[in-house]
Amino acid sequence: MKEEKKLAYSVERFADLEVLRYYVPGFESLSLRQKTLVYYLSQAALEGRDILFDQNGKYNLRIRRLLESVYLHFNGERNSDEFRAFEVYLKRIWFANGIYHHYSCDKFMPGFSQNFLENAVKDLDVSVLPLRENETVEEMISDLFPVIFDPSLYPKRVNQADGDDLVQTSAANYYEGVSQSEAEAFYAAMKDANVAEPVMYGLNSRLVKENGVVKEQVWKIGGMYSAAIEKIVYWLRKAEEVAENKSQHEVICLLVKYYETGDLKIFDEYSIEWLKDTSSFVDFVNGFIETYGDPLGMKASWESIVNFKDVKATARTETISRHAQWFEEHSPVDERFKKEKVTGVSAKVITAAMLGGDLYPSTAIGINLPNSNWIRSKHGSKSVTIGNLTDAYNKASRGNGFREEFVYGEEEKDLLEKYADLTGELHTDLHECLGHGSGKLLQGTDPDALKAYGSTIEEARADLFGLYYLADDKMVDLGLVPDKNAYKAEYYTYMLNGLMTQLVRIEPGCAVEEAHMRNRQLIARWCLEQGKSDHVVEMVKRDGKTFVRINDYERLRTLFGRLLAEIQRIKSEGDFEAARSIVEQYGVKVDAVLHAEILERYRKLHLAPYKGFVNPVYSPEKDEQGNIVDVRISYEEGYAEQMLRYSRDYSNL
Repeated sequence: MKEEKKLAYSVERFADLEVLRYYVPGFESLSLRQKTLVYYLSQAALEGRDILFDQNGKYNLRIRRLLESVYLHFNGERNSDEFRAFEVYLKRIWFANGIYHHYSCDKFMPGFSQNFLENAVKDLDVSVLPLRENETVEEMISDLFPVIFDPSLYPKRVNQADGDDLVQTSAANYYEGVSQSEAEAFYAAMKDANVAEPVMYGLNSRLVKENGVVKEQVWKIGGMYSAAIEKIVYWLRKAEEVAENKSQHEVICLLVKYYETGDLKIFDEYSIEWLKDTSSFVDFVNGFIETYGDPLGMKASWESIVNFKDVKATARTETISRHAQWFEEHSPVDERFKKEKVTGVSAKVITAAMLGGDLYPSTAIGINLPNSNWIRSKHGSKSVTIGNLTDAYNKASRGNGFREEFVYGEEEKDLLEKYADLTGELHTDLHECLGHGSGKLLQGTDPDALKAYGSTIEEARADLFGLYYLADDKMVDLGLVPDKNAYKAEYYTYMLNGLMTQLVRIEPGCAVEEAHMRNRQLIARWCLEQGKSDHVVEMVKRDGKTFVRINDYERLRTLFGRLLAEIQRIKSEGDFEAARSIVEQYGVKVDAVLHAEILERYRKLHLAPYKGFVNPVYSPEKDEQGNIVDVRISYEEGYAEQMLRYSRDYSNL
């Protein structure tokens, strides 16, 4: 089968998860130097795996290693119900990089008994157990079992409930012994409103209180996570040797220097140099990047992606980025919040070659970096849409019955069939390429002013920017959509998801907490309410089932524009109370009756609401002198096989 004809397919399913295999079309056509670069960067992408496990909860690594020992050395009946439930639990931990759901952040509970695990552990040779120095098996059980089995102990990785101390009620391992107010005061004291180019304070550290003193444990060589970072740096130095050009070489050198020092000013230098490097065919992200895992939205989880340019598909994003100034000038937001001159906007479609850290197994389909507000304003941003992963998701959803169950009528189904793949990709392009890079903060506005609501507001801003412009005649003029009706497919998809179907990811009785989900519900429910008198969008009943019906697509676009203007104002002015009000009113609460109906309808489809991927395997071929003469790629490795290999070969902490 020719490489470009291969389709994504399901590797396995368990719990609410489906694991897919993605392919890397075009890898075989890379030069030897590029293949070698991909290989070295891929190794660096895997060496940081343990960092994320530890960031997601301080017990995660020990629990994972204990369960892996049981899985590998279990002496009982592997076909028993309890062992099968144990296997599912371990697979969920691998997928979530810890004991908390990767999306909802709730601790998931085992489907097997505590007695089963205790007997299994005590039946093993102590040499295969992850015992600390001088620790007994009984002490390890006493330490770890309550964390696994008690639902009230460390119940959420990230708590976003309004009114709670978000630091002390979150299990994420970014703080120890400090309260939310202490953490906020610590970083507020660091900031100076007169500094035009501030670093992202707290991005690469854990905040702890020792002997009554609050201080940072910085993630760097010689600091916290040093053992893993040293391995990452080893492979980055190998990558330096085969960098494609001087600019890429400088990018890697600055990243290494940042890992060696932990200096956030050097991270800014690296980010700017990475942003300027638009000529390299192979590219990568490696480091402490996104802050969704921190309840205060400051500290970054470790992630990596290795990729190369999809030349044909990039023509689409390059068209968008070339007209960035036009989009900024015609935005419906207040003139005070617009950039006078949009600079440094670059965009491309990429082929993912390796996923790591917080981008594995579940991953984004688009990325816009860097996240520093002043760098975006002065130097611009680099945006990518991950083409082969988007394609894998699209192929996996074909013919699964979802549209037949949830889409209102034949007219809407025809729209989705004709345009949905294209408009979905374009919305991602606009979100990443222009949405995140649009607008500006007013002078003196603290970038962290929106606190726990910052991520939701930022994602809403980018989504609304994309939604507003999808329906613009400019998209037809630029040849990005075939006609003026295409945008309706994404409008329908978005409203259906925001009002109804994303709720399949929420457990009964729970609120919406994840930033992207809050953003989508905020937008959809705000537009539903604001357009109610004119019946712009309606929730209608048919045969006892609820459906979304859009009656006026043009008016819906107007509503998107109005909301974009308000969200941009909130962002630009740092209006915390307005952010809190709009998110809490529209983005958090769940209609219990509608939720129950959606869950029941979805359950009958036997679909997994979450998907992730296994990575390909790269194998270097060497000559007698040890020089790499080729790099082979294979797609045969299974999910458990890959996870166990990663735990064996990249267990650095």
